[in-house]
Amino acid sequence: MKAKVDTAAQSAQSVEDALAGRRIEAIVIGASAGGVDALVELLPALPPDFRPATVCILHVPSDRESRLAELFAARLPLPVREAVDKAPVEDNTVYFAGAGYHLSIEQDRVFSLSCEPSVHYARPAIDVLMESAADAYGDGLAGILLTGANIDGAEGMQRIRQRGGLTIVQDPAGAQASAMPEGAIRLCAPHLVLPLAAIRALLPQLETT
Repeated sequence: MKAKVDTAAQSAQSVEDALAGRRIEAIVIGASAGGVDALVELLPALPPDFRPATVCILHVPSDRESRLAELFAARLPLPVREAVDKAPVEDNTVYFAGAGYHLSIEQDRVFSLSCEPSVHYARPAIDVLMESAADAYGDGLAGILLTGANIDGAEGMQRIRQRGGLTIVQDPAGAQASAMPEGAIRLCAPHLVLPLAAIRALLPQLETT
């Protein structure tokens, strides 16, 4: 059963309150089942001069090469890359986690890949990326958790909130798979729970906060 979320309470004023006084340096977006469709709707909202680095992580099979960066490079007006071990996280760039490795962000804001055991049956795992990004960026991070069929990402969103970052979760009622957003809502009480279209409208505003 999908979690009942009072999205009517997420008014324009509540969005304004959630963004007040923030300076977003980076965004991490996690998704699983239905995530490609969600990102196809979401990411084209980013303008070509969008400053914050945006790092996307989806559950992808570890036994095949990820083509997500290639897919979205043809759809977006700003640079799109697969995250590479020891490469710096650069502004004005959209990154995708590759297959078969956990992706994390070190304190000096470079990517790190590892072969540690799967988390929530996934490698790359959303929690691993979000928790490391929360430690690296603190209140300069925004975390967005979308559709998915397990609870990966809930602890990552909790860490982001604990470190002062902004937490945004897709309304489970509109998600292709509701378990992932529901898990985050139960665990971390995100700042905003919004339909995908509202998250799309919000994305460009994260640069100006």
